[in-house]
Amino acid sequence: MENQFYVGWGTLALINAGLAQGKNRSGLNWFFISLFLGPIATFLLLIHEKLTEEEH
Repeated sequence: MENQFYVGWGTLALINAGLAQGKNRSGLNWFFISLFLGPIATFLLLIHEKLTEEEH
């Protein structure tokens, strides 16, 4: 049961990394942030706007 928690948390971190890259943000940075914050990081990514190439 405990292993399922870690697998789910890791999967969420990977999903967040992909979401971050889609918004022109660092996928690696958001992967590590997501390992610590989990669903809170998902929420933060959803409320942030996509960066333009100039801001990137």
